[in-house]
Amino acid sequence: MQIAVIGTGFAGRTLAAGLADRGHDVVMGTRDVAETSARTEPDRMGNIGFAAWAENRPPIRLTTFAEAAAGAELVVNATAGHGSVDALTAVGASNLAGKVLWDIANPLDFGHGFPPVLFVKDTDSLAEQIQRKFPAANVVKALNTMFGDLFVHPEAVADGDHSVFVSGDSAEAKRTVTDLLASFGWTDIIDLGGLDSARATEMLVQIRLRLMNALGTPLTNLKAVR
Repeated sequence: MQIAVIGTGFAGRTLAAGLADRGHDVVMGTRDVAETSARTEPDRMGNIGFAAWAENRPPIRLTTFAEAAAGAELVVNATAGHGSVDALTAVGASNLAGKVLWDIANPLDFGHGFPPVLFVKDTDSLAEQIQRKFPAANVVKALNTMFGDLFVHPEAVADGDHSVFVSGDSAEAKRTVTDLLASFGWTDIIDLGGLDSARATEMLVQIRLRLMNALGTPLTNLKAVR
């Protein structure tokens, strides 16, 4: 599958690498190709610069937002939530129309320090805002309830015995994302229903951040016990 990952931070890199390792043709999109390609300094979370990361990866082409999405069958929004709508606007509505738009972002506002607050919650979600902005896309929310490494290596915690949630209004689009999740080794994939259920998973980021602080590790997740 031809997949565009929009965003070059830790989450985007992790998912792009995992998809490429499973044989997908992955292109990453960024606002400024030259600046991103030259980035060597660690980010504010201590993750290595894009240039250093790219040296140790199979070829994953880096290009502009719009060019990355133009030829893709599926587009991943791996941008920071506060900039997601602007970034996807730069991608272009025509480059998203009719495609699965897999949203892994969270509506985090760090303006008041840590832990961040959510700039949308309860009666709306970032995923729904994206869907309203790009009505011809098929938005699916998944993987926003955990940190990057677990995206593609669920076995890193509890031998993979934990849950991943999927929300979306298109059954076909959700099947596409579910198949990709299964290829990473996810076995407990829970379809929560329509895209409005992303309100619940986006609010889970609050417990995730507090668990990270309390346990001293980002490698935590939730398990729905039946």
